[in-house]
Amino acid sequence: MANTTYIPVIGTILNINRGNTCCSQMMSVRTENGIINFTVNAETLVIDSRQLRPGMQIAAFYDSSLPVPMIFPPQYQAKIVTAIGRNENVMLNYFDGNLVASDGSLQLNLARNTIVKTVNGQSVTCHLGNRFLLVYYTVVTASIPPQTTPRKIILFC
Repeated sequence: MANTTYIPVIGTILNINRGNTCCSQMMSVRTENGIINFTVNAETLVIDSRQLRPGMQIAAFYDSSLPVPMIFPPQYQAKIVTAIGRNENVMLNYFDGNLVASDGSLQLNLARNTIVKTVNGQSVTCHLGNRFLLVYYTVVTASIPPQTTPRKIILFC
């Protein structure tokens, strides 16, 4: 999964309307920087198959290497959408063998209660290093790199 161009947008869903086809929707998200619209379709991966609804806090990832229309508010094709908890952060990145993000911005310390699953909800028994991971976390240390014990990790196989 070469998704190094995936950019997260964190916000609250304002509304969801029918899209151009029966299998697509247009989702408006309020962020710190204003409203951003996302197309959600059959190609969009919605983590845990959650029903998206207004008021839900989410992280939507789009591929910054794809062309986008020059309109306001911005409109992107959502590649991944996931619900996040209050004060929760989410990161999609490649983590090396020491579980350090490729950009050095985060190191993972796994705990017994860390939930680790594949995208389709299966248990994971292998080492998580040298893989793309979607990491849910709250608190980080002030060390370099910052460290966290994630609440949940989704492994992209």
